[in-house]
Amino acid sequence: MATSTVQTKAATSQAGIILRQWRGSRGKTQLDLSFDSGISQKHISFVESGRSMPSRQTLLDLAQALQIPLREQNTLLLAAGYAPVYSQDPLDAPAMTSITRALQRMLRQHEPFPAIVMDRHWNVLMTNDASPRFFNCFIDMNARPQPRNLLHLMFDPRGMRPFIANWRIAAKSLLARVHREALGGVIDPGTRSLLDELAKYPDVAPEWRNPTPDAGVPVIPLSFRKGAVTLNYFSMITTVGTPQTVATEELRLESMFPADEQTEEAHSRFVRDNADTGSVPKPN
Repeated sequence: MATSTVQTKAATSQAGIILRQWRGSRGKTQLDLSFDSGISQKHISFVESGRSMPSRQTLLDLAQALQIPLREQNTLLLAAGYAPVYSQDPLDAPAMTSITRALQRMLRQHEPFPAIVMDRHWNVLMTNDASPRFFNCFIDMNARPQPRNLLHLMFDPRGMRPFIANWRIAAKSLLARVHREALGGVIDPGTRSLLDELAKYPDVAPEWRNPTPDAGVPVIPLSFRKGAVTLNYFSMITTVGTPQTVATEELRLESMFPADEQTEEAHSRFVRDNADTGSVPKPN
């Protein structure tokens, strides 16, 4: 009995620490959280200090008020001694069939332009046919290690980097996107590791993680150059509106669109003329 009591107190304390960290990251006081969740400030104080054992529903209500991602909500529940609520089925699980079919439909409809489905760490999960056709115009995609990561592809001197005409500007904007699009607005350990890996590539400056915005343009295009041809694109991101599983919440579909009329007219011709001619460039 004594051991059980000690374990319960330890779990309560750990859950309280996690809640306090999330509340701090959101810049909310206990009074703010009380107003948002409908739970008394006193009870929140007791939960955070480990003096009170919260119910599963109390934790879920607080997590929703703090906009904690589903994966981290599971972590919070486990810390308090409860079973996780949200499924962590992978994308190819039977329960994800409807989501997978919807993604496949969207990928097909975006032809002839590239579209890619990624997880929260920018690892590629699915693509349309146009994506490998386009990137193979520059490099041998079969030589890229699995799982393929879109950011490594853009930063690697052996990847697409030598063909990105505005690489410094694009790299700054991509790093800013990592911070801006981090799930829950918090850099998790996996994302932190990814940022550290990207920082090891040549000529990547630490200050690029906080670039100065350019108010003169609606988007920062990603410009690819091969020979005398330059193609400009911008991305639009699609996410699931009401996710109820971890994988569903973490999915992002990135669709590349021509940024100008010249690119729209030249895209298909460029891919046709350069089909299967990609080569692995020497590093800078």
